Amino acid sequence: MGEWDLLGRLLDKVQSHSTVIGKVWLTVLFVFRILVLSTGAERVWGDEQSDFVCNTKQPGCDNVCYDLAFPISHVRFWALQIIAVATPKLLYLGHVLHVIHAEKKVKERMQKQAEVDDQATLFLRRTYKVPKYTKSSGKVSIRGRLLRSYVLHLVAKIALEVLFIVGQYFLYGFTLETRFVCVRFPCPHSVDCFLSRPTEKSVIIWFMLVSAVVSLVLSVVELLYLCVKAVKECMARRQNYTVTPVTPPLSDRKAYRNRDEIIQNCVNLEVELQGRKLGVNGVTGRLNEVANKVLNESNNMEEVHI
Repeated sequence: MGEWDLLGRLLDKVQSHSTVIGKVWLTVLFVFRILVLSTGAERVWGDEQSDFVCNTKQPGCDNVCYDLAFPISHVRFWALQIIAVATPKLLYLGHVLHVIHAEKKVKERMQKQAEVDDQATLFLRRTYKVPKYTKSSGKVSIRGRLLRSYVLHLVAKIALEVLFIVGQYFLYGFTLETRFVCVRFPCPHSVDCFLSRPTEKSVIIWFMLVSAVVSLVLSVVELLYLCVKAVKECMARRQNYTVTPVTPPLSDRKAYRNRDEIIQNCVNLEVELQGRKLGVNGVTGRLNEVANKVLNESNNMEEVHI
């Protein structure tokens, strides 16, 4: 079980940034797949090759027949399956940590600039992108880029689960027979080989298969849940939108948004350039000048619009 501790610790961090269904999926992964694999399956398959007996004394025949019957051990196949389906979850965790770190830097930058000049605080909130993913509790809100990343990792998990289930069917099937007939060089003729504990192994195979199917169903349900939730939120925003005399049309609002983005990018670039040349004091003076200019232009445009 020790070799799964690292994966367990990493997935435990993802749990706080997942939905309720995602937390259930992690529980199924830990309890019904990793725990069963490490405590039961490895012991049952411990004598897999040593007790694979064929009714021939031909040197090398046992080895080639075992290789034909089991191209890859069931235990190693399930280990690869667990690692593969957990990889998209770990990539999503990396994206979440990146977003948290980026928004933390933005908060620190806004606090430093606000401490230098309190008059520039309002303009800084307009200039910098205010953090919108992280909450005060340390968790993240699954929306925007994080929602797209979460949906993408769900699609990858579903594809990998289906791929491994189909692959297991074509490699071994879902049950083990007591006798395996082998016709392969250097065996002199058709050879009968006998497996160790085929019934017990078949039970574990079906248990792991059911666990994989349950994980697949949970991933599909979670994907549908996020899609329905996103559609409902979009419809709610459209219903709550009301047109007033001071509310600009869609085309004008798009133009204002583009203008604000251009101003924000220009101010950010100018602040960085002035900060390198003049230091903090020079940045503050230039920032106040640009802030007053932009706010005056905004007020003039609003008066004209009304």
